[in-house]
Amino acid sequence: MNAERLAGLLCCVLILASHPQDVHAGALASVRELSTPFQDPLLTEPDELAAGVVLPGDGQPASCPALKEFSTPLGLGEAVDLALCNNAQIKAAWADIKMQAANAGVARSAYLPTLSGSASYREDTTRYPDARIKKQRIDNYPLNATFAWRLLDFGGRGANHDAAMLNLVAALAYHNAVLQKTLATVVQDYFNAQVTLAVWQAKRLNEEIANNTLEAARRREAKGAGTSGDTLQATTALARATLEKNRSEGGYRKAMSVLLYGIGIAPQTKIALASDLDEPSGQAAQDLEEWIREAKKRHPAIVAARAQLESARYRVDATRSEGLPALDFTAGYYDNGRLEQSSTETRTQESVVALTLTFPLFEGFSRTYKVRASEAQVEQKTAELYDTEHQILMEMVKAHADAVAALHNLDASARLVNAAQEALRASQRKYEKGAADILEILNTQAAFADAQQERIRSLAEWRSARLRMLASAGLMSRSEVAQ
Repeated sequence: MNAERLAGLLCCVLILASHPQDVHAGALASVRELSTPFQDPLLTEPDELAAGVVLPGDGQPASCPALKEFSTPLGLGEAVDLALCNNAQIKAAWADIKMQAANAGVARSAYLPTLSGSASYREDTTRYPDARIKKQRIDNYPLNATFAWRLLDFGGRGANHDAAMLNLVAALAYHNAVLQKTLATVVQDYFNAQVTLAVWQAKRLNEEIANNTLEAARRREAKGAGTSGDTLQATTALARATLEKNRSEGGYRKAMSVLLYGIGIAPQTKIALASDLDEPSGQAAQDLEEWIREAKKRHPAIVAARAQLESARYRVDATRSEGLPALDFTAGYYDNGRLEQSSTETRTQESVVALTLTFPLFEGFSRTYKVRASEAQVEQKTAELYDTEHQILMEMVKAHADAVAALHNLDASARLVNAAQEALRASQRKYEKGAADILEILNTQAAFADAQQERIRSLAEWRSARLRMLASAGLMSRSEVAQ
């Protein structure tokens, strides 16, 4: 190589070294286009990646509403959509589906041949200081092409492929499990906020009733029909009602902050909740055995654990097969020699065809321990499946028992509120006419407040138990939430 060409090459190297980021940014896009010319040539990506995941009972995937100024009350469906679109764990599980689909493509590609080629330029200069010819230069342009194809193994590729596909199934099921968990969390947070709002409103009503009682006591004292002791007791009751109202307001603000944080909205956002503390309709649910059957069959966490166990079993077969013979076919073409050969003035053309049978004879017992590790992983996945089923079914049993008890308590709490309200009205009328003392009206007022609290608690227990049953069975969806 002469001095001019050497200087030009050095200049190029210096330019590349002095601007590595610019060169990297420009070259990276080109490399990506050349290295991945096809999106999914082996068809391993599931339809969910393109169409989206549809929850059980829904007709289409959840939409992502745009963040806006909430001039209207936030409904439960909108809160669910925001949570499903903004939850970081859902995004991570979605990325894991893509990764497992890519791994399945890698496993499937083992059945296809590989083809590689190379082209280079070599300049070979030899100097002879004491000879008549002082220097000899040979320019060479080697062109190489290699074709390789594994024709036969003892199930290793098949086991790896089946394991990769089962891992993809597990990733899809795990993503659904995260969706179910997120749904359960946001609905529970939304309902907790509504319950604390209902408690706050009840406490405000109690404060208003206590204030009316105080005004009535003052009127009676001014007319001489009441005593200052009655007025003081009514004042004490009002102060207690105001304190309880303030505490319930703090609980509501806290519950709202938790809800807004969970759905990806700034906690300081001013927002109102839609009224959704309705009376329940229908029966508690199916029989407990039917719920358990549904959970075993459809709960995504159980499906994911079962798929991971089957994948681990295939991994044992794949590990064993790596110690068995393999048959490979290779073909190569070399023009102007191979890259590792020295240059010659004579042009050469070489072609090679080979059929190779490989026998792994001894690997230092590493295969034995790899098989043992794979078998231990099967045991681990079996225990994880049992633990997952145990936890989910235990939660199902407890939720079903709570739902049945809560449904029975709804009628009793409704009758309690009606009776306490009628008693309070009667006491107020009697006190205004002087037929009852302050203790009676304060007692009926406290009884009405307790009845309201029991009613709200009964509704909360019912909604919470039903939510837990749906989540435990893996059946929660936006349509179920709306119902």
